Parts: sequence; C-alpha cells; structure tokens
Amino acid sequence: MTLPGVEQSLIEEPAWPVDEGRPAIFLIDASSNLERRFLEAWIDRTRPPDSSVQKVCIPASRRRRQGCRIDPGLESGLAQGDDPVLVPLRVAWLAPRRDGTRSVRLADLVKLGDPRDPDLLRQYLIMARNPDRCRILIGEPAGAAELTARWREGVESSSLSEFVARRAWLALERAERRVRGNRYKVPKFVHQEILGTSEFRAGVVQIADELDKPEETVFNRATRYLREIAASQDAFTIDLVANAIHWLYRQGYGSIHYDRDGFRDVYSLSEQNSLVFLPSHKSNLDHLVLQHVLWVNDAPPNHTAGGINMNFFPVGPIVRRTGVFFIRRSFKDNPLYKFVLRSYVDYLVANRFPLEWYLEGGRSRSGKLLPPRYGMLSYVAGSFRRGKAEDVYLIPTSVTYDQIQDVRSYAAEQLGRAKEKESFGWLLRSVRSLHRRYGNIHVRFGEPLSLAKEIPEGDSDKNLAVRKLAFETMARINRVTPITPTSLVTIALLANEDRALRYEEIVEVVRDAVSYIDRRGLPVTERIRLDSPRGVQLVLDRLVEHGIVTEYSAGPETVFMIGPDQHLEAAYYRNTVIHFFLNHAITELALLAAAEAEDDNRLGVFWSQVMAMRDLLKFEFFFSDKEVFREEVFQEAAHHDPGWEAHLNGGRDEVLEFMKGFRLLTAPWVLRPFLEAYQVVADSLNAHSPYVELDQRRFIAGCLGLGKQYRLQRKIATEESISQILFKSALSLADNRNLLDIDDEDLGTRREAFAAEIQEMLRRIDAIDAMRAVRRAGI
Repeated sequence: MTLPGVEQSLIEEPAWPVDEGRPAIFLIDASSNLERRFLEAWIDRTRPPDSSVQKVCIPASRRRRQGCRIDPGLESGLAQGDDPVLVPLRVAWLAPRRDGTRSVRLADLVKLGDPRDPDLLRQYLIMARNPDRCRILIGEPAGAAELTARWREGVESSSLSEFVARRAWLALERAERRVRGNRYKVPKFVHQEILGTSEFRAGVVQIADELDKPEETVFNRATRYLREIAASQDAFTIDLVANAIHWLYRQGYGSIHYDRDGFRDVYSLSEQNSLVFLPSHKSNLDHLVLQHVLWVNDAPPNHTAGGINMNFFPVGPIVRRTGVFFIRRSFKDNPLYKFVLRSYVDYLVANRFPLEWYLEGGRSRSGKLLPPRYGMLSYVAGSFRRGKAEDVYLIPTSVTYDQIQDVRSYAAEQLGRAKEKESFGWLLRSVRSLHRRYGNIHVRFGEPLSLAKEIPEGDSDKNLAVRKLAFETMARINRVTPITPTSLVTIALLANEDRALRYEEIVEVVRDAVSYIDRRGLPVTERIRLDSPRGVQLVLDRLVEHGIVTEYSAGPETVFMIGPDQHLEAAYYRNTVIHFFLNHAITELALLAAAEAEDDNRLGVFWSQVMAMRDLLKFEFFFSDKEVFREEVFQEAAHHDPGWEAHLNGGRDEVLEFMKGFRLLTAPWVLRPFLEAYQVVADSLNAHSPYVELDQRRFIAGCLGLGKQYRLQRKIATEESISQILFKSALSLADNRNLLDIDDEDLGTRREAFAAEIQEMLRRIDAIDAMRAVRRAGI
C-alpha cells in the first residue's frame, strides 16, 4: 500500500524484526488513521512470504487515550498455542533539523505546538514535504508466553491484555528515547502502576482497618492524594520550559558554568542506580538552573519535591509537567497521605527516575547552608531498605551566584520583615528584578554518597543513619562551593566595616585571601584575577551598581565602604564561603587562649578551646567528626609551621610571635558577627526572669531591639550581627544547654556563665583585631 503524496523511499524504514517462520502480533500504537495505515503498509511491504502476521491496535499513548478499549484480537492472539512474538509499533515525528541538529525552539512550541506530536493535517504535510522527519519505531519484541508468565508473577491487578498494552507502550517509549534523546525519559503510567499493585491495595486495606473506614472510601482518598502529589511530565512542557529557562536566566546572568566531564561522570551512575540530586538553596532559580544543565546534557528532568505553596497558577500546573511534585507542609497526623507519598517515592526509586529536593528545606537568608531537614531523605532511605533499588546515590550539588537578586529581601527578613507570599504577582516582580547584571552562575557536583555503603545492614537506629547522611551531604556541598570574586571583596570590606578603604587597601586584603586559597587548593569560580587592580574594580563597580557598596570620590582619593544598612547583604556573599576560613579562625582563638594560660599545659588549653568553639558554633556550621576536626585544626596550624606545637611550650611571647607571622588573621571577620549575636541573646536571657516561660517570638523581637541599641552604643562592632537568624541559632544553642529550663534552680547562674563564656571569646577577638591594626599601621 502506498500513501498518497508520500515518497516512501525517502522515509527511513527498519528491518523486519521477527525470526523467519515465527508468528508475530504487531501492536500498533497510532494516534490517527494516517499513522495506522502507514504502519500497516510497512508491515505488508516488509513481511516475508508465507509469514503469519496479526495486526492489533492498542490505544494511542500519545493522545492520552489509555482508557480506550483494547482490540479484542489481542486476547485471542495471546491465547494461541504457538507462542507468537509481540512487536510494538509506533510512528515517531522528529523536530526539524537546524544547524545540523534536530531541535525544538520556543517559537515552534508557541505557534504550532509540539512539532513531534503533529495533528492529522501536519502529519500529511510532514510526510509529503519532510519525510525525513518521520520514523517507524519498533519496541523490543517479547514472546506471548514470556509476557503471560510475567503477568502471573507480578503484582498488578490489571488484565493480561492491559498488561501487555502497557508493556508495549513502555517499550516504545524506550525506543523513542533512542531517537529523540534521553532527556524525555518520563513516567507514563504512574497512577496505574502504583494504584494497581497488590502491595498498594494491601496497604490501603490495612489503613482502612486502622481508621475504621470503608476500603473504597480510603482508596478513593488515596487516589486523590496521589493526583495531588505526583508530577505529570511531558516532552512538550519539558522543552517549552527549557527554552524559557534559557531566556529567563540570560535576563540577569551571563552563563552557567559547570564541569561537563564531571557531570557525565556523575550521571553515568544512573545506568544501574537511582540518583538523588541535593542542591544548595540560594535562590528560586536554583531548580531551573539545574534543570537547564540536565536538559543541555540530554538527561531527563529530576522529579523535584516542592512545597505546596509553589502550586499556584500558572506556575504549579507548568512545573508539575516538568517533574515537580508537591508535598504538603504538614501531614504527620495523616497516615494515608504518608503511605501514598511513600508509595510514590518507592515507584520513582524502583524505576530509577532521578529525584531532587533541598535538604535545607528553604532558601538560605544568611548565605550559609541551613540545618538539614530529614523528611524526604528518610523516605528515600526507607525505599532503599525495602529493596526498591540495589543502590541509591546522593549527589551533593552547589549552585552559586556571583550576585543574586533576592539578597535585599533576605536582609529585610533577617531584620524581622515577613516573607513575601508566593503568587503570580510575586513571580512577575521576580522576573522584572532580573533586568540587571548579576554576573554568572556556577554549578558544582560533590562526591556522591552511596546508600549501600553508608547505611549498614540491619541498622537499629535508622534516624541516626539518616542524620549522618544529611550532615555529610551538607559538608560535601560546602566542600565544592566555589569562592567568588564578590565574596572576597565583601570579606575585605566587612573586615574593616567601620572605615572606608582605599583601592589599594582592598587589593591588599584580597591578595592575602587569594594566597590562603591557593595554598590550600580551595575551589574558585575562576582563577582569581583580583590580584590585579582591574579585577577588583570590576567587582566593586558591580557592588556599587547594586547599592551594596558606597563609593566616595570627592576627596583626593577614592574610597569604598559598605553602604548604609547594606551590611547584611554584603555578609550574605561573605557567608557563602566563610566555612573555608572557619578552622583557621578557631585556631587563632585557641592559640591566643593557650598563650594566656597560666599553667604549663598550653597544648591542653589549646585543644580545650578548639572543642569549646566547636560546641559553641555547632548550630551555625557543619563540623567534621571530632577526630577528623582535630586533624583539620592541626593542619591549619601546620600550614604556618609543621612544628607549631613547640611554640606553645615556649610561653606567651613565642605564641604571639608565631601568630604575627600569619599573613591572614580571620577570627575578627569570621567569628565576631556570630559571637556578637550570641552576646545579645545571652544578655537578653540574663535580663529575662529564670522563673518565667520564654515566648520565642517576643524574645527574638526583643533581641533585635537590643542589638540595634548595642550597635548605636558601639557595644558590638558589626551590623550583620543584628539578625534574627543568628539570634534563633543562639537560642537553639541555649535550649540545647538547658538554659530555657525554668525548673532548674541554678538557671540564673548558668545563664551568667554562658554570657561570660561568649564575652571571653569576644575579648580574645578584640586582641586579634588589635594585632591586625598594628600590622596595618606598619608598627
């Protein structure tokens, strides 16, 4: 049979897929009569003489008509005793070829819809004018006996013909991905494959018994929950959003920088394992940035857990079709919802669909990583323990920006302003804010963690294993987060925030920081050009443009300083990399404590102070295990002198002389903002009656007021210490130390000791700051 107007010879055709002499049943997945006739014509034209062939139509998956009646001929064919081969067939429509590649552009999608899913008229036109865009797809054939056996052994409640049709669709999806690209690997039958399993139905029956409700009622509610949660990806929206993302980020950013070879190494793990991407969360662009990286590398979009607050029109329906699934903020008292979510995660892990969510739970307002949330990680760990995958790899991912458009609102929230609610208007304002230059975006992938290696068999404390995984993931994100030029310039300015700096002074501080970075091999966004005046000037110009830095040029020399009320914004960029300098700052304080010690056990005093600082700041930073941490601190000191311990035995003067050789003194700008915030909280606790329950919201508001008063009185030296985020961390530490326990008779005394501990550390920071001032003055 020849189709009118179609030059058949121009269409690439596959070879006959069935061994000679074996009967075949072709399962035809056609969205139109044209496709059906085209496939039947190929069968008739290609079949060997005297071959036994049956043609059976199955509902067209592309038109979402899975509920259509399956051709009765399928059942009779399956009942044949000669074990026919079942061969799925479909027509694939390819995108136009442009610049040597087949690509879909935003204009294609907006004007005519997906060119790979044409309507009947466009099918005729493509066959007549561009037959090279038409391909016959053959899914992997399977014997009727084999499929029947798999159906009987399986857990699905569907009929044999429904099972076979679904297997055919999935086989055709795999075949189509080989033609179109792996980025279109998306689940097609989520609801059928989850709701139809005997495991799911048994779980529903059990919950119905526990709730004492009819099974049908509970099943219907579970169906609604799954519809509320599950993503519904499709190729059209994936491409539409991918094109839109490229347009969107280019409004404010130059390009996305990442290691392509490193990404391919990471993604090669997905061939045999499930992957979970766990990115840092700095901006609402984070997910879009990672999605774009996946798309340009022909990787499927991640199934990304999102808060139900983001499910607003039009964002919710669109992003759901790109892989976002929405989870309620709270459902701890809803066992059915938890069961449905668990079943959905089991399905994704078992089928190796990549996952993504933010361990931090929300965007960081301070620049540092937030403490991890364990919920979704517990679900994935549970799937692994239940044998849904041989292994699951967690991929620590850092998304870093030279500058971000959200930093002003973050600073306002730290000072107590309420977070703006997500809405369509909020979205439009966010897009408009990108019409400025923010530099580049940088994506880095940390060393993957294998659940098979990290979760021991038969582990009794499942929660402990999850917590360790979460903290190790956060540590690995920190490890690969690159240091940006912006962060270095803000470090220089915040280290001297009460005075303006000349150009040369900024370069000098930055040069010392670059030397430290180079010696330790720390990651950077680029080979730092800030050693040169031009490199510093480019960053300063951008910070001035965004209002973070003030430039004064009316005098003989141009000077720069952090702008009025801009310290929290500047601190945001510093805090993104502050963890790289933390151990050095702790080493400085511990050395000074050892120098001041009156006994001869100065080494013991040093390590005691190191561990005290670790405990004091455990709600701020992700520290290594104690023994590893001790080794890290040892190496910090050894970078200056491998025999550094001998200086402690030489007495106070020798220790101070040793510290004078440090090219970079970090404690004042690394630790002071946190300790001054803790001082505000400690003083507020002392002023609060130890016999009265503490109202956290009112207490934090009071700390904001006291912090501003202290700054006006110059009792604290840093503006960025006035932050409700830091106050909440300090209060968490106080709670951890039982300083909120009003039933403790010694509470007042212990609160005073807490305040004294912080004051003593701040006194030592003042001493180190004085050493910096002496060096700066050249004395």
